[in-house]
Amino acid sequence: MSSIEKGARPVPPTLNDIQEAAHRIKGFAIRTPLLENRELNEIVGGRLIFKPEVLQRTASFKFRGACNRLLQLSPEQQRAGVVAFSSGNHALATSAVARILGIPATIIMPADAPQAKVKGARTNGATVILYDRKKDDREAIGAEIANRTGATIVPPYDDPYVIAGQGTVGLEIMEDLDAFGIEADSVLAACSGGGLIAGLATAVRAKSSRTQVYAVEPQGFDELARSLASGKRERNAPDAKSICDALQVVTPGELTFDINRRLLAGSLVVSDDEVRNAMRVAYDKLKLVLEPGGAVGLAAALEQRIQTRDRTTVVVLSGGNVDPELYAEILTAQ
Repeated sequence: MSSIEKGARPVPPTLNDIQEAAHRIKGFAIRTPLLENRELNEIVGGRLIFKPEVLQRTASFKFRGACNRLLQLSPEQQRAGVVAFSSGNHALATSAVARILGIPATIIMPADAPQAKVKGARTNGATVILYDRKKDDREAIGAEIANRTGATIVPPYDDPYVIAGQGTVGLEIMEDLDAFGIEADSVLAACSGGGLIAGLATAVRAKSSRTQVYAVEPQGFDELARSLASGKRERNAPDAKSICDALQVVTPGELTFDINRRLLAGSLVVSDDEVRNAMRVAYDKLKLVLEPGGAVGLAAALEQRIQTRDRTTVVVLSGGNVDPELYAEILTAQ
């Protein structure tokens, strides 16, 4: 029995749970490499090492958590299907894993989600239901569908199996750094509900007590930074806007915040213009396509939100699902 299953109330996953998740999703998820670029090292005055989850299946880290969660379902639960709510990448991941495992999937997405993500979920065979971010409650919609159909809800972040799956990103980072004889001073990763950074921090801090882990958020959706400062879960303004469509939650997850306030060194905040610049830099120097939310870690490093000179910083490039029109506009902007 894993530590996750020991009580009725969800508990934070441990390193052992993350290691079990890595074994479970092996053969489904891609073990993404670590990359380095001399020019970017010179720009920041230290070593930047990248974990390109844009090379993951469905082009984001979300595949890991969805895969670990859906592989827990009983045959009965699989037949009843799953319901997920997502602005995009969790939708793509859940629908893709469901297709692989032959599980019916219903995905609840905001009406203003990037069309590439909506189309991707539908291509994976999922039933997509669109909702209004400002007027509708996506969790209530999901709960109604689950109650009516018997489907299992697959949360985007506040679930121990999802967190453990995302934590395999951190586990791979630490294992590969160790194989190369490298010790990281800091690890940066995007944060919205907090599943990725919570799982990653659990793995990284268990492997190295001296390595600091930072979340990175867009301006206007910096609920974790404010929550860490106040000690309680803060909420974003209802009229907040950001180019980072994948990083727009109202408040941190309950389980993820419990983890993140214990393990994180802090949460860094970047502007939309800094994100746009990071997307251009990633294209120019790394030849990688990043969506806005996937570029926030690189933006924080380039803008020196933490000390990078004479230090080794690992940056997770978390996603690459961006509409072609927006991407072209950003790349060609002066």
